[in-house]
Amino acid sequence: MALTDVAIRNSKPGVKPIKLADGAGMFLLVTPAGGKLWRLKYRIDGREKLLAIGAYPAVGLSDARKRREEARSLIAQGKDPSREKQRDKVRSRIQAADTFTAIANEYCAKRRRDGEKGWAPGTAIRSEYLLSLLNSSIGRLPIAEIEPADVLAAIRKIEAKGNLESARRTLQLASAVFRFAVATARLRSDPTRDLRGALTAPTVTHYGAITDAKRVGELLRAIDGYEGQGLTKLALQLAPHVYVRPGELRHAEWSEVDLEGALWTIPAAKMKMRKAHAVPLSRQAVELLRAVHAASGPTGYVFPSIRTRARPMSENTINAGLRRLGYASDEMTAHGFRAMASTLLNESGKWHPDAIERALAHGDDDKVRAAYHRGAHWKERVEMAQWWSDHLDALRKGADVVPFPDREAS
Repeated sequence: MALTDVAIRNSKPGVKPIKLADGAGMFLLVTPAGGKLWRLKYRIDGREKLLAIGAYPAVGLSDARKRREEARSLIAQGKDPSREKQRDKVRSRIQAADTFTAIANEYCAKRRRDGEKGWAPGTAIRSEYLLSLLNSSIGRLPIAEIEPADVLAAIRKIEAKGNLESARRTLQLASAVFRFAVATARLRSDPTRDLRGALTAPTVTHYGAITDAKRVGELLRAIDGYEGQGLTKLALQLAPHVYVRPGELRHAEWSEVDLEGALWTIPAAKMKMRKAHAVPLSRQAVELLRAVHAASGPTGYVFPSIRTRARPMSENTINAGLRRLGYASDEMTAHGFRAMASTLLNESGKWHPDAIERALAHGDDDKVRAAYHRGAHWKERVEMAQWWSDHLDALRKGADVVPFPDREAS
């Protein structure tokens, strides 16, 4: 006879456990201590087993019968409900541990050690910072439970502060984390795939750069008159001669610099294009580096932080120096030295465009062509490096600026 709620409520404990049958193998076990436990007796592979369904009244009669039918359905499929229950518990524990932050940290660690495709130190620091902005919103959520609306709400908090580019980049990084979770079998699909276009597009801005020869001379004279921290002045003086990316200059180490051989070799891990880059050093660049060496050598970072030699100079130092000299961010930036060199070297008409591109460490999708250019233009790049430094000296002295010939007219 099937049980009723009244019969269950009125059941009293005895000296020994009492079984109250409900049918189809399910019964209520009333313990001597007064507990009322749902149990299902079943057979699988010829063996009799017992499944714990829950405790009354937390699991009422109606819910217990639903769970019994679910278990019987599994048995009909040849599955053991006890084993499936254990698997569900394991999955729940794994999902609880697989929070967005945990997987984001795992993803970032992977990208740092991803060989040739690995993040450069500056990229890693920036990416980890942006992902940390999501910690307070979706960071603690199991990744399998995160919905598109959760991600959008989190990203919109960044967007609301006016940080449109950071919001866009954070969404890209979050998507990469979700795809990593899919690839490692912890998520079925990326919840951000339908969010493209949901954010306000940031206005594209170009790095401020001085490319007029006369104004370049004014800038170089201003730098020579810089009255701030000594290493900052030397970094400002060296930047136009080597015109590498600001992060590459900041992370330069003495072990990479051969002053006798006039060569600075930047490892692939520090390069945006993930390829080692050789920078020929002019006499002027070597002289400046010798002055830096006296202050920060012989080991560690060429331009260390003023707080600790264990870290490189802050990414804001050179830009702050330019601001101190009176140059606004839309007028001149640390990155602007690259545009300055690119513009004036190309306008000179003296150098092969490919040699200039190699000097700027711009990528080449054709690996065979890229390898050819490294060898074919090295001598030209060495000559170009010295010509460029001599030209900067001439501009600094305020020499008459003779317009470069029009190559198309010649």
